[in-house]
Amino acid sequence: MTFRKDADLSGGSVSGGRGGGRRGMAVGGGVGGIVVVLVALFLGVDPGQLGLDTGGGQGDPQSQSRIDQRLDECTGEMANTDTICRIKATTISLEDVWGQQLPQQTGMAWEQPHTTIFEGSVSTACGAASSDVGPFYCPADQDVYMDPSFFDQVLAGQLGGSDDLVATSYVVAHEFGHHLQNMLGDLRRSQQDPQGPSSGAVRAELQADCYAGIWFHYATSTPARGSQEPLVESLTEQHIDAIIQTAEAIGDDHIQKTSGSRVDPSSWTHGSSQMRRQWLVTGYEQGTVEACDTFRAQL
Repeated sequence: MTFRKDADLSGGSVSGGRGGGRRGMAVGGGVGGIVVVLVALFLGVDPGQLGLDTGGGQGDPQSQSRIDQRLDECTGEMANTDTICRIKATTISLEDVWGQQLPQQTGMAWEQPHTTIFEGSVSTACGAASSDVGPFYCPADQDVYMDPSFFDQVLAGQLGGSDDLVATSYVVAHEFGHHLQNMLGDLRRSQQDPQGPSSGAVRAELQADCYAGIWFHYATSTPARGSQEPLVESLTEQHIDAIIQTAEAIGDDHIQKTSGSRVDPSSWTHGSSQMRRQWLVTGYEQGTVEACDTFRAQL
């Protein structure tokens, strides 16, 4: 997946780590060191409830400043080689796609979440979190939180996801899927039925994968803001293979095997590798919110 080299990446609701406000429940976190104790990737709980030293505060101000400077410098060309710029470009493209598709498909206007890029630790409205928690969405402040080190060290390194930067875009799109669920009122179902192969938690995560697939479906055909050309200029079969590889790598069964544990479907919170692959592909091939109704589907 490549972004146009001359694409305008100015602006955008993305910044370096900052503090949060009122407390709520985080969704879509749980990686890094947590894998060692078999807590699944993107576990939908408050980071403070994980029993870990999640760090706290607002992170290193110098680190935040460096991230903000990099974000200001980002170009479309840089988004094809730099993780921070890839995150920013993806968030802008997601706004382009969902800003067009959500009103057309549901009659609801898209509300862009903020994206916070941090290093080490960050304070959020869902509690303090460290890099160990991994990427997550906090509905209390409608913010997606990302530590760039996750993608190389954990996703590609520990879990066997693709090292192609398209994997970064997939994770960002997945977290934006949780924001869409929050807008549509479905996100709460993940907490009402938190474990098992057909639980509400699994259905919510599969739906977020499906929504990510919808973005991939439209990314190369939706004009960028102020332009007649899309921000994303190509999505090849090789890229799709890398996305699927990454989706399979973060299946509950794969994580349990990687951690040396037996596969226990009753403990699943995010679905098997096959399930994640299936729903990502469903969103990509069909491109409709209606096709992503995992809560009514037979799992």
